[in-house]
Amino acid sequence: MAKVTVLGAGGWGTALAMAALGKGHETALWTPFAEEAAHIMQHREQEKLLPGVKIPEEIGVTTDIRTAGGSDITIVAVPSQAVRETAKKLRAAENPGIVVNVAKGIEAGTYLRMSQVLAEELPEARIAVLSGPSHAEEVARGVPTSVVVASADLQAAEAVQQALMSRALRIYTHEDIVGVELGGAFKNIIALAAGICDGLGLGDNTKAALMTRGLTEIARLGVSLGAKENTFAGLAGIGDLVVTCTSMHSRNRRFGILVGKGETPEAALREVGTVEGYHAVKTAWELAKRQKVEMPITEQCYHVLYEHCPAREAIGHLMGRPGRMERDSSWLADRQ
Repeated sequence: MAKVTVLGAGGWGTALAMAALGKGHETALWTPFAEEAAHIMQHREQEKLLPGVKIPEEIGVTTDIRTAGGSDITIVAVPSQAVRETAKKLRAAENPGIVVNVAKGIEAGTYLRMSQVLAEELPEARIAVLSGPSHAEEVARGVPTSVVVASADLQAAEAVQQALMSRALRIYTHEDIVGVELGGAFKNIIALAAGICDGLGLGDNTKAALMTRGLTEIARLGVSLGAKENTFAGLAGIGDLVVTCTSMHSRNRRFGILVGKGETPEAALREVGTVEGYHAVKTAWELAKRQKVEMPITEQCYHVLYEHCPAREAIGHLMGRPGRMERDSSWLADRQ
């Protein structure tokens, strides 16, 4: 039996805490919010995020991050823009074990991946990332799910795999931490765009084209940043893209639907809550310009979300691009 501490009592953090408990581990769930902790301890449920899912009494709930001290695994399950602040707090916990990030984003301003943020704040920690097609609503209910855990330290990845893998949660190890993280972060852009298409009332043809060309462009940017091309053909790439573009569990898609229907991005954010893709659009577009990588879908998403371009007009810009050849299946070769 291991000791597992999950930082962040949202849907995904709660689902992972339940997965850890299901493997027989001593499990704690940390939240910085006293009101949230009291609510969970009283009701043993996150009604808004995981309605109908009871959080077992055996999962300890705390606001004291020092609880992570002496853990074998500490999972960081907070929104990407809160990872650095949480990592700083985690310094108070002595020996938190392998630190596993599950947030899917890039830090605004620094353009750092979450594992890089953790490495800056916790230089002595062994760091891994967990990503893939994994809606918390399904993992919490034991729906069969497959994900990947990546680390520059393969033994750390294998330790996380062995600790958390079950008949309901299959975990593959991966050495391309760059590709796994970027796939998880950038697919949110395409899911958001898919939602916009749904909100506009466009069809399956449109979404199929969007997902295919979207995967091409996020892989192109990923490779320019050091990712391995084949990673985007796996669970952390196309797998996560498919589930996020097609499911109503996806906040990115739901946000996009509202924007496609005519709501402002600001109003849609207020209604949906945390939308990682909203921030990823800006970061990816800035990175694309820096890396001199063409990303037409991301560019149009940026115009819609940050420059208030009408969504239907943005679709017209994409469809009106000059004709060209679709090259072979190599995303690296498909430079334009």
